[in-house]
Amino acid sequence: MDDQELTIAWRFTARAGKELEFEKVYGAGGDWATLFRSASGYRGARPYRSRQAPRRSLVIDRWSSAEAFARFKSSSSEEYRALDERCEELTADETHLGDFTEIA
Repeated sequence: MDDQELTIAWRFTARAGKELEFEKVYGAGGDWATLFRSASGYRGARPYRSRQAPRRSLVIDRWSSAEAFARFKSSSSEEYRALDERCEELTADETHLGDFTEIA
């Protein structure tokens, strides 16, 4: 069992005119964080807005382990998919930058 903390990084570009709604949904207290908080092993989300390109954001999600995230995705797949589909209208671009563990 892999018990290393998992960090998942995403890069988004909000659609023009949807920036405030994007920040509300993807922010630390937004819809994604609310869904994730229902799961054991969720350690929080950190959203960042680019200083050079205000519509571009980086979102870092932290989980106690890859297994905790996998359990969440399995048990909450319908809710995850529904929220993901609803959020498509908020983004012009979404890129999964990767899943990371800390270098000891």
